[in-house]
Amino acid sequence: MPVRDRIAYVVPTKDRPDDLRKLFESLRKQEDAPDQVIIVDASEPPVKTICDEYSDLPLTYVREYPPSLARQRNAGMAALEESITIAGYLDDDLELEPDATGRMRAFWNAAGTDIGGAAFTIVNQPLRSSAFGAVADFFLLNAKRQGQLLRSGFASSIAVPSENTETDWLYGGATLWRRSVIEQHRYDEWYIGHGFLEDVDYSYRVSREHRLWVVAGARVWHWPRPVMASRQFTLGVQQVVNRIYFTRKMRTFSALALSWALFGQCVFNIAQSIQQRESSGFRRFLGNLKGFTLIMGGKLNSVDGIWK
Repeated sequence: MPVRDRIAYVVPTKDRPDDLRKLFESLRKQEDAPDQVIIVDASEPPVKTICDEYSDLPLTYVREYPPSLARQRNAGMAALEESITIAGYLDDDLELEPDATGRMRAFWNAAGTDIGGAAFTIVNQPLRSSAFGAVADFFLLNAKRQGQLLRSGFASSIAVPSENTETDWLYGGATLWRRSVIEQHRYDEWYIGHGFLEDVDYSYRVSREHRLWVVAGARVWHWPRPVMASRQFTLGVQQVVNRIYFTRKMRTFSALALSWALFGQCVFNIAQSIQQRESSGFRRFLGNLKGFTLIMGGKLNSVDGIWK
């Protein structure tokens, strides 16, 4: 008889008590319960009292402050029980369908050792915009094949697959990894705050040695808050600085293709602002210009920012 994989979820959280309760309720309803759930709390005030309300769940509470997504994820993995064989990350604004953990466990029980990571299917993941899809493809910002890493260093989106799908990268907040991968790879804490691209960075590094999949039947719902208007500028700065950091670090992408894509990103942000008749895209464009200024000044420092 094969050994049954033991699954752990790491949940970084910050100031979302209602979302966290919704996640906990969905974990309570799992037909095949996870073996450990690690809450890595950067909230003010802390959410320890909320965790105490769910004593029936196998919760481990870790306080990690100040908030930074990559550091919180690493802190959570440091608290894994020795018996855990598969572990990963859930955003605190997710809601799992009742059979999600069971379907993911079944995938891993049958997975070959060449598979390093697998993501849940996010049921309400936004689809490619028909209005901007061709523009994004032209500027090497996106591609028709899901989960592709382009030569520009940009990653094509991952929508809702009808069957298990192999990809070049995986989103960070609904993904499980083999224990040996976790022990070999940490999230890069150069990415601070919300991080932006920290998940592409991590999963791309893993993909150079292991295969990655999105599991169609393991379904979750994602209820993210919109990026606040006041934080769009910072997001725009990170769009440039973090992308350049990522591509320089990996040394596998085309500098010419990256330059073309970054120009296209500026065009895309402006066009989106005009089409939607609001300022968010233009604020990101101004942040893009600030990012280029920092790079031309020889500075490739981390850009902090909590967007939501």
